[in-house]
Amino acid sequence: MLHSLLSAAGTAVSVVIAVIAAGLVVFAIVHHFVRKKQGKSGCDCGCSNCPGHCSSCLPENKQEKK
Repeated sequence: MLHSLLSAAGTAVSVVIAVIAAGLVVFAIVHHFVRKKQGKSGCDCGCSNCPGHCSSCLPENKQEKK
């Protein structure tokens, strides 16, 4: 009886951890798209002192040189 209760508790803890991990992944993806829609880059830098090596700053630097 005790073994089955411990097994069920272990399963419940595993399920809770999996749900939290999946929630974090979904949150990160949604947060990325919301920030992208707002026009913010992924690196959170102002890009004022950026040498242009950042992937989010590189397209802006190419457009300015044209």
